[in-house]
This record gives sequence, C-alpha cells and structure tokens, in this order.
Amino acid sequence: MSASRTERLLNLLIALLNTKYGLSRAVLREKVYHDAGASDVAFGRMFERDKSDLKQFGFDIETLFDHGFGSDDPASARYRIGKESNRLPYVQLTPAEGTVLLLAAQLWERAALGSAAASALRKLQASGDLADVELPAGVQPRIKPAGQAFDDIIAAMNGQHPVSFGYRAASTGKNERRLVEPWGLGSRFGQWYLVGFDRGRKAKRFFRLSRMTSDVHVEAGQHCEIPPGFDTRAELDGLSELPLQEAHLDVAEGRLLGLRKRAVDVTGAAATSGSQPGIDRLSVPFRDSELLAEELASYGPHVRVAGPPELRGAVIRRLEAAAAFASSPAVDIHFPNAGPAPRARKRTSEDQLNRMLQLVPFLVHNQGLPIQEVADRFGVTRNELVDDLTILICSGRPEGYPDDLFDIDWENEHVYIREHLELNRPIRFSVDEACALLTGLATLGGLPAQAGMSEDEQSGALESVTLKLTGAAGEAGRLAAAVAGPPVTPADAGAFDTITRAIQSGHQLRLRYLSQQHDSVSERDVDPFRLYSLDNTWYFEAYCHSKAGLRNFRLDRIEEIVPNGRPVSEGAGTEQGVPVKLYTPNDDDVVVVLQLTRQGAGLADDYYAERTAVLPDGGLLAEVRFGNADWLPMFVAQHGGAARILQPSELADASAAWVAAALRQYKQADPIQTVKAG
Repeated sequence: MSASRTERLLNLLIALLNTKYGLSRAVLREKVYHDAGASDVAFGRMFERDKSDLKQFGFDIETLFDHGFGSDDPASARYRIGKESNRLPYVQLTPAEGTVLLLAAQLWERAALGSAAASALRKLQASGDLADVELPAGVQPRIKPAGQAFDDIIAAMNGQHPVSFGYRAASTGKNERRLVEPWGLGSRFGQWYLVGFDRGRKAKRFFRLSRMTSDVHVEAGQHCEIPPGFDTRAELDGLSELPLQEAHLDVAEGRLLGLRKRAVDVTGAAATSGSQPGIDRLSVPFRDSELLAEELASYGPHVRVAGPPELRGAVIRRLEAAAAFASSPAVDIHFPNAGPAPRARKRTSEDQLNRMLQLVPFLVHNQGLPIQEVADRFGVTRNELVDDLTILICSGRPEGYPDDLFDIDWENEHVYIREHLELNRPIRFSVDEACALLTGLATLGGLPAQAGMSEDEQSGALESVTLKLTGAAGEAGRLAAAVAGPPVTPADAGAFDTITRAIQSGHQLRLRYLSQQHDSVSERDVDPFRLYSLDNTWYFEAYCHSKAGLRNFRLDRIEEIVPNGRPVSEGAGTEQGVPVKLYTPNDDDVVVVLQLTRQGAGLADDYYAERTAVLPDGGLLAEVRFGNADWLPMFVAQHGGAARILQPSELADASAAWVAAALRQYKQADPIQTVKAG
C-alpha cells in the first residue's frame, strides 16, 4: 500500500469535512485526485473504493443532489462529511476513574488486544479527557496471552466472518475440521473457549482453544453475525465443570515435590503390584486431562502416567509432537532486524491513516513533545513517524493555499502543530478498542482495592467509567459482551495482602518457597518490588538476598511468608526502577534461539524475545534470554511440538534426550528415570 494512497484518503477526508455545501465528483477529481487522464469509469471505481474505506472508519458520507436533477445522476451529486461525524464524544474522567481505566488497559499489555487498548488510551489522552495518571505502585494485573488463535478469532468476529480449524473433541478424541460462526470468546476454568454456531452440526458449541490442532483460518469470503444480545460470560457461566478424576502417576522417590503436595494418596513401591523399586504411585485429583498433560509432559522421564487412558494418551501425544518437531529438518537462523519482528499483517494505508487520525489531535493536546517520545507513544520508529508527519504537511483542503495545509514543525526535535484542519478531536473507538477497555474493566471486578481507594470507591469508579465508555463507544461496544476475560482475583488473599503492605512500607519479607525448576524448598529473605498477575496466577518480583539478584516468585508456591523486621536494602537494584518484565535479564543469562510454530509464536512475547524473524510457514525464530537453562528441556516437552531449541546445540540435544527418555517409559517397561533436565 503506497503512501500516495494514504495521502489521497487523508485529503479526501479533509475536503469532505471542510465543505458546507458538498463537493461534486468533478471538483474532487480535479482538486483531490489531480486526475485528468483516467476514464470516468476508472475514476468512479477508485472514488467508490475510497468512500468505502472512509466508511470503515465510521465517517458518514452524505450525498446531496441539486434540485431539478434526478437522484440517480452522479453528475449532480455533491458529497460532504459532517464535522461531528464519528468524533469521539467528550468523556470527562475523575482521577479514580482514570486509574482503574489504566489498570484495565494494562491488563492486555502482553496479550491480544494490547495494541487496541493502547490506541484507545491515546485517543482519550488526545482529546484531553484522560489526565496523566499512574499505575498503583507495585501492582500490575495482566491477562495471559491466549495465542495466535485468539487474535484470529477476534479479527473474524470484528469482520463478521466464520472461522475453520482442526479440533480434537474431548468426548471422542477424534480430530476433525470445524467451520464455526464465532459468537464469543471467554475464559472459564482457567481455559479460553470459543462459543459459536457449528455449521457442520447446525448447533451452538463450545470449543477450547487449547484443543485446536491447527491454525485458525478466517473465511473472509463468508459472512456471519453475532446474535443480538449475546453475552459470552452468561454462556460460559452455564458451562458445567469437568468431573473430578484421579490420575495415577509413577514418580521416583523424593522427586516432584509440588506434584506430591497435591496427591491424595501415595503408595510405596513395596505395596504396588508390578512397580519398580524406588518408585511411588501418586493419586492426584484433576478435572482437565489436557491441562494436566501439559504439566506432566514437562516432567519428562520423572513421571509416567499409569492412567486414566485419556490422560496417558494426551501426555504421549505431546511428547511425540515434541520429538517429531525436534527431528524435523533444520531451518536457517537469520535475523534481518535488530529487534522483534511484527507477526501481524503488514501495515496498510488504512493503518497509517488511522494512526494519523490519532496523531493530529494528540499533538494538538500535547504540544512540544520530543519527537522520539511521540514515536514511542505510537509504537513506531522515528523514521515512520517522520514519514507520517511528512505526509501530513503535504495534505490539506483542496484550495491548496498555505493556510489550507497542516502546519506542523519538528525541526528542533520537538513537535508542534499550529493548524489541524478540523481534525483536533480523535475518531470514535474501533470495535477492538472498545472491547479491550470494556472487557478489561469487567475483568477488574475481583481485584483488591488499589491506589489508596477503598473497596467501595474502586467499585464505584469501575461502574461509572464503564457507563461513560459504553456511551462513548456506541455501536463499537457491541463486541465487548462477546469477550469475557479471566478473573484476576488472587487465590491467596493473605499472601497478597502481606506482600502489598511490605511494598508500601518498604520492608523485607522472609519466605519458604517451592522451586518447581529445582524441585526443592528453600528459605529466602527478599526485598519486594512489585506484584503482578497472568490471569489469576499472581507473582511478585523481589531482590533475593540469597541469590543476590532479582527473582520472581509465584504466590501459589509460597509455603510461608512473614515480615522479617528489616527495611529493604539500599542499592539492591531499585535505583533502576521496577522492571516491567517477568523475566529480568542478567549478565549470566543463556541466549537461546527457538523455532516456534505459528500456534506457538506467542511464546516469543511471553518470554520477551530480543530478536525475532518470521518464517515462510508463518512460524517464528526467536532469540530469548533464559536465566536458568536446566529447565529448558521441560519447556520444550511442555509445549508439545510448538517449540524447539536450535541453539545452543548442546541444549537442543539435551531437550531431545529428555523427550526421548520420557517416551521410552511408555514404549517399554523401563523404570522411572532420575536424569537431570539439561
């Protein structure tokens, strides 16, 4: 998509916004299109396409006809756009409302809809409706990324298209192709579900995203609609939880402490018929075989599933997929860019125009910002921003006089705008933007009160800002009820409260912590910095004095946590501010090159890849820093064919050996292995 098309669409929009009586096709053709050579038919097709593009942004293009001419005579038609057409209404927010709104937008930071949430916030900031508020100190709830399937389904719902995908049914275990009209996406029981109309079965069905066995394909040539009043949360609330079962697992004595804590029965080898010496039989309750299989596959040769068959088969399937991916032909390792590469569709002229329609009002209300800061706010490079500004200063009203053009100056590395040509208000929220904010606000309902607010004050702010944004979103808010986020309520309210008070007061904590990677329990003295979540799994980041570095601890693996009576240490890394990443880089990190399938490409975001490169099959090369390489074989096994290690070669070999040893236990009657991961 060329810059000239972006400029043409922008000039057409400005021309139609800045005319009271409308402009004829002849005037537009001469003044906006500068076209005298093309045929009337070719020009007519181009003009209709451009009108359609502007309508996609929500601009209502009026067609006026002179008296005495037929209403079907294009020569007599004049076109205009009302100055208030599709402008975002004023949304005045209190500081409390701004705080909860920022929390709601930050939920999507590393997940799908993250860019939409950021774009919506920019629009509110550009209109002057959102004051500069900051996140509450030390608490950042987030929604766990749901993978590429989530992005594809959201795009399909937005465009009103059906989707097709491979799916392994829980009832039959069969893998079949499904064609589904997507009505809603939501989280329930710790899993994301698609709710929709299965065209093959001619009935409403629920599909778990983790059971999809192929990429989601958007059927762009077909149309469907979400039923009026459809509410995904209400649909999922009626979904029955899977029945409770018991997994029978053979585990080496003294291994897998976390799994043992969940066991309702542990039987020694002497009491178990046919078991190997040094092996315990654990009975562990579970509901979801796929969810438990992901965990058990990561333990590799340290555990063997004796039953039930569905769970055993799910673990073997993951291990076999990991082994097959590891043995597939190697790909060339080449990173053409210095940083993460975009995995989304290529940017089009519509994307650029959308950014400009945000950029102009943003600059009006934020005069004199450094040009690099503006680029960072919009998630583009400095060069891309300069390209946008260059197009803007060459665009304007059809008359072409100096006062009819945008007046923008950035020569001193600070950006000023003096003429905005009626684009000083941002356009209304898109469907994605409204969905990101409204779904995020609904998700915050169970979060403990933040920023000095009481529970009632936070609840009141959530309710009031939701009403204001629902009104401002208008029709674009229709998708919000079709997306239901996961709860972010901390499971261990006591530990959450203890850590929150310690962060606020600046005091150390002592904890007994179960490390899943090292399969051991240790005591630590830590300086707590920040609490954050992925769905309702909460972590806290702290300076660990025993490790002399920043570490992240899961709240559900803390066995005991109490204040130790000492203030946090000076110079423990806090001078650099609270890191915004779960995985904090250190000098002794191992740099690993991963190959990810398209379904597993989201892992690059989960682990903050420093460089990525898109592969021809839609997969991804990702260069990631890991602080502990010992657990990487577990990582590969857990993700069952979605990821493999390419470099370092010794880690790739160790991972392949880990998966092979695990598979041997199911193909032979070998005893449980006690090899080290890595």
